[in-house]
Amino acid sequence: MTALTLVGRAAEIESVRAFLQRAARDGGAYLISGAAGVGKTVLLDAAAGLAKDAGALVLRAAGVQFEVDVSYSSLHQLLTPLLDELGELQPNYREALAVALGIGSGPPPPRLVLLNAVLTLLTRAASGRTVLLVVDDLPWLDRASAVLLSSVARRLGGTAIGLLGASRSATEGFFEPTGLPEVELHPLDENAAAELLATRFPALVPGVRRRLLQESQGNPLALMQLPATLTPRQRQSASALPAVLPLTGRLQTLFTERIADLPAATRAMLLRAVLDGTGDLRLVSDDGTASDDLAPAEAAHLITREAAVSRVTFRHPLIRSAVVESATGEQRREAHRELAARLLAQPDRRVWHLAEAATGADEAVATLLEQAAHRTLHRGDSTGAVTALTRAAALSPAQQDQSRRLAEAAYLGAHTTGEMLNASELLQQARRLDPASGSPHAAMAATYILINGDGDLNTAYRLLLGAIESGTHGWDAADAGLTDALNALLLICYWLGRSDLWPPFYAALDRLTPAVPELLFLQSRIFPDPARTSAAMRARFVELLKAVDSEQEPSRITRINTTAAYLDLLGATRDSAWRLVHDGRSGGAVRSSVGGLMYLCIDDFFSGRWDECEELAEEGLARCRANGYGFHAWYSLYILALLAAVRGDGHASRERSDEHIRVTEARSAPGAAQWAQHPRVLAAIAQENYEEAYQQAVALSPAGTFASYVPHALWVSFDLVEAAVRTGRFDEADAHVAAMHRTDLFAVSPRLQLLKAGANAVADRGESALSAFEAALATPGAGQWPLDLARLRLLYGERLRRARRNASARTQLNEALEIFSRLGATPWADRTRRELRAAGEGQLRTTDDTLTAQELEIARLAAAGLTNRQIGERLFLSHRTVGAHLYRVYPKLGITTRTALHAALPEL
Repeated sequence: MTALTLVGRAAEIESVRAFLQRAARDGGAYLISGAAGVGKTVLLDAAAGLAKDAGALVLRAAGVQFEVDVSYSSLHQLLTPLLDELGELQPNYREALAVALGIGSGPPPPRLVLLNAVLTLLTRAASGRTVLLVVDDLPWLDRASAVLLSSVARRLGGTAIGLLGASRSATEGFFEPTGLPEVELHPLDENAAAELLATRFPALVPGVRRRLLQESQGNPLALMQLPATLTPRQRQSASALPAVLPLTGRLQTLFTERIADLPAATRAMLLRAVLDGTGDLRLVSDDGTASDDLAPAEAAHLITREAAVSRVTFRHPLIRSAVVESATGEQRREAHRELAARLLAQPDRRVWHLAEAATGADEAVATLLEQAAHRTLHRGDSTGAVTALTRAAALSPAQQDQSRRLAEAAYLGAHTTGEMLNASELLQQARRLDPASGSPHAAMAATYILINGDGDLNTAYRLLLGAIESGTHGWDAADAGLTDALNALLLICYWLGRSDLWPPFYAALDRLTPAVPELLFLQSRIFPDPARTSAAMRARFVELLKAVDSEQEPSRITRINTTAAYLDLLGATRDSAWRLVHDGRSGGAVRSSVGGLMYLCIDDFFSGRWDECEELAEEGLARCRANGYGFHAWYSLYILALLAAVRGDGHASRERSDEHIRVTEARSAPGAAQWAQHPRVLAAIAQENYEEAYQQAVALSPAGTFASYVPHALWVSFDLVEAAVRTGRFDEADAHVAAMHRTDLFAVSPRLQLLKAGANAVADRGESALSAFEAALATPGAGQWPLDLARLRLLYGERLRRARRNASARTQLNEALEIFSRLGATPWADRTRRELRAAGEGQLRTTDDTLTAQELEIARLAAAGLTNRQIGERLFLSHRTVGAHLYRVYPKLGITTRTALHAALPEL
């Protein structure tokens, strides 16, 4: 049906027409949702017709339930008409698209490169004309295509490219519609429904028409098809209508009956078209052309053919279901076999058809599926890998192979995707099949299920070490199960925090042949004990980081970020961490996304992005609690305790750190519990309780030492020196500064360099202290760590004031106060104001005590409890600009804290 013949959709057509006009000028996306049969596909067809009439190039794709596990199958549908133009792209874009679409070989392309490649290809196609992407059944897009097209949809502004998509209401998928314009297509109103019935079925008598209108509830598909289910006598009311006209069942039966009337060759082609999912006539037809065998299906209004792009499309999703249901099991298997024979160049798509064609256990197909699972995992699709491994297990003739594949699926479910319940069930199946199996993957799955339940890490350590030492892997470094197990054992040793656990780990590592994989080697040498990491080892890891943007596998990205944490290199891994987070948000690897959130939070905290840090930490905590990751909740609890400490909420900080300790100690994980000392140290310093700060700091490692396998001692080294000086422990302060100078990492990691130089100045009690402070403030990149820098300026200002150099002191103190105020580090800001008054400055210099209109609005929103970021979003300002305004507002109102705004504003 064209836009002119659609009944009751004038407003919707105008809305779509307006979108097409906007897209022709500025690009953009527009989504349509609605119930089954409400006319979404028909509206898309009408829109495509309008676009073609206007000279646009229309590219179409539709999600297919059968291919939801085949990465980029929907993208292949969409871009098939443009494949001849790939040669015009720059080499890295051409190669990225070729690999993703299965027409080239090579490593999986980085997601950003692939995104830019798609945008570039579409932009070239839009040269001198509009390009309209029409995507039906968004919830059934494969995950890789859905995530990519979600990103494409948000980047079409300023182009001549539009994306028009449709999805069934309340159906979840991987396409992320948040923030995109969306309209819901409702059933036809009574008048439009009556008009449609009268137009298409004018011979219906009024009583029958009323009954059909009542039963159809305005659903266009029901209105179009229900009359065809009635006999001529029923249409004329000569025979009574059935008491119930069930829509879905009767419509399904109707489609099946219409399909049954088609010639056998036509039904066979339709079946291949459904099972293939792309509608590519080169796969559907025997000779790769628009065969005349499809003509009967066109005449029955079941399909449409697009000869220009050699594609067949179904007029409604129910037709596809009916095609499959009307075929026998052997007919379906034969169709899958034929498709597999035509997909030799696309092994991942081919193997799924082979699996569906199998009549029983088939080790050859199971092996191919297992290989496809590993390729899928390498592309970053952990959920797809679990699906493939589970199917491979079902096809495995030997129980040991079934058990092994189910165990690996269970491990991925527990460690990566977040399917803890499903992982537990898969592991139970694996153990029933092979009770004696001690495969590393089974042990790892059991480990993650154990520690996130009520088990303890000591049991997990014994279980995993035993599986490694008794395995049949032959210590082959290429054995993925073995190296995964060693990575898991590394983390368990770290969380347990006992030095006696490391020798067995390193002994196992040293047995790998021919050599330990580079990432595993670096992580094992850097992360557990960074205080003993050499500059050369850090340089070696920096070299490995050059390839981080091309990493797609969640576990490798996680390990890279883990290794970067104590080296102050998380800034270089942010994009990879965000990939984990976005993947988790779109239904992918939940466990990995929790780690990604943690790494972003650590970098945000040290670099002063505290609003984002809090949002991400809360998201991580919610994700852990929603997905059964009870142990990993300590990641977010640690961050939230840090933020509360530096913002001056000691009570909240103590509550979070207490919960952190309860969570970790319940699993016998003192190594993980040690992280809670960090916020406790900062909270004590914020409250100027230096004795408490000192005791909390030395609980990690005594002054003058950096204990083995206690990496967090690095992060409280400066705090320990300040607390020692404040409490008169000068010898301990000097000893700790000397230890910092002896540790290689303090010489090469940017933030640790600043901490070392600052500690050197704080501990210096002689005349050289002032020059030591100047040297510390001149540390390259010091501005990257605003809280550390501001604390140094505050301490320097205090020292200058005591030397009666008040003018210089005020300079340092004002610069410190600006940073503290911007960050929201209230305790330090209050101390700085006290120092400023003592240095002869009664208040910050202002030229006018009257608030500007913008300052007043910002103050009101802040008093209402909004964060700087929320205020910025509402007023279209950056959160830093909001902070700067509040910094000027406080002295004008005669207050020093955010909480005082509520009382001060009514006085204006």
